[in-house]
Amino acid sequence: MPVMDFTDVSLTALRVFRAVAEQGTFTAAAASLGYTQSAVSRQIAAIERAAGAELLERRREGVRLTPAGRIVMRRATVVLDEIDATARELSGLPGQAGTVRLGWFPSAGAVLVPRALAALRRTDPGLHVVGREGGTPALARALRAGSLDLALLASAPPFRPPDTESPPLRLQTLTERALHVAVPAAHALARADFVDVADLRGQRWIAGSSSGEDHVMGVWPGLDERPEIAHTARDWLAKLQLVAAGCGLTTVPAGFTVVAPPGVRVLPVRGGPQEQRRLLLARLPHPPTEAVTRLTAVLRAAALDTGEPAPTPPPRP
Repeated sequence: MPVMDFTDVSLTALRVFRAVAEQGTFTAAAASLGYTQSAVSRQIAAIERAAGAELLERRREGVRLTPAGRIVMRRATVVLDEIDATARELSGLPGQAGTVRLGWFPSAGAVLVPRALAALRRTDPGLHVVGREGGTPALARALRAGSLDLALLASAPPFRPPDTESPPLRLQTLTERALHVAVPAAHALARADFVDVADLRGQRWIAGSSSGEDHVMGVWPGLDERPEIAHTARDWLAKLQLVAAGCGLTTVPAGFTVVAPPGVRVLPVRGGPQEQRRLLLARLPHPPTEAVTRLTAVLRAAALDTGEPAPTPPPRP
């Protein structure tokens, strides 16, 4: 059996190990920590020497925790969380019992998360939420690495689990809504209260960055043509402002009606299968803390309350 000696393993090595497991590659972990890739490699080599076992399976697309790595990650997370909780208490911030680390996919940060946090300040001001945005694969890794307690994930048909790791994440469906299209207010399609799917052929599109399950985000799924991508942008506000400027169309969740800038109409699409988007709340399968349970209830209520106003009439020609 390998001889294990963790007496000389530093907190830095533990944080680097968690970052690599969460980010999925040495390069991404180095960027998130502000380290060089060689420095990350040295820290991982040190912790693997201490463990006497390989903790990360190196693959072409990135790294994956080995069984030994999952054990070390579980224990490392406990140590790092205790250190972070101590720092919060010493700095006068709420303690760990009242803190939840929340992750969300980009569009959830435009409507749902601000609405939920505003409600939380009114109903439960003692609960402290530390949040960050990310893609679904990165958020799933962060949950397993122990750096998030909850994550809001997006799922499109065919609906699949966000990862294939074991044990499976505990998933709760908050809502399932149809995808809409954001159209320039001066566009001919903006004159009605809906868009016919046949009229989406031949349009120019403003797309988002590629993601694992939706390679042309921002383009209506299932078009029987190669779409013309006029612009590519990651930021939702930038995409909507490009729509307002008449540069093209983009797809948005139905709830984006309330945040659409002047010059944009958000309309449903008819005449074909409805493209559904599922909003999921994910966590590890162990029993949730009281703070996690309270935040879950607030997020569920915010997801069910769309707060969307009546559609605005199109401008007169």
